[in-house]
Amino acid sequence: MEYITSLPFGLAVSALFVIVMLRANATYWTGRGIAAGGRRTRLERKLDSPGMRRAEAIIARWGAPAVSLCFLTVGIQTAINATAGIGRMPLRRYLPAVIVGSVLWAVLYATVGLAVLNAWLAAAAGSPAGIAVVVVLAAAIVTAVVISRRRRGAARGRRAVDSDSAGAELARAGGSSPGNEHDAG
Repeated sequence: MEYITSLPFGLAVSALFVIVMLRANATYWTGRGIAAGGRRTRLERKLDSPGMRRAEAIIARWGAPAVSLCFLTVGIQTAINATAGIGRMPLRRYLPAVIVGSVLWAVLYATVGLAVLNAWLAAAAGSPAGIAVVVVLAAAIVTAVVISRRRRGAARGRRAVDSDSAGAELARAGGSSPGNEHDAG
């Protein structure tokens, strides 16, 4: 990173642009490869299903803004570009979108991004308090993720138990269960 920050602004933006274009396109083509390989396995039925075809149509039509804007976020760039590849987003839409996004990312990183990153790393490395803050933030993020996943898992378990017990009660009462309307007549 120090090397890039030492470059003149135009060269720094150009270097960052090339880096992000290579990364984003590698992710897109990996997604395309996964989709193509999946079509040679038992996944073919799912990948060629009507639902997947609808998803591909949506990605083809509306994916370009998502691709461009994902470069202004942290953490979803890989997911968006891989999804564009898996969803077989046409290159005539993907390439302009990834170029716009890469330019935005390169300019943002060359100006604000690297300066903030360098200041944060310097503060963290230079003082015990900075290191403590980094450790506390990392622990808070990990804790939040673990709690969120446990809550989602518990909610899924409750929904499954509720639907199973509702169906069992309905069967004991002699009523018809959803999807078995022929039992009622």
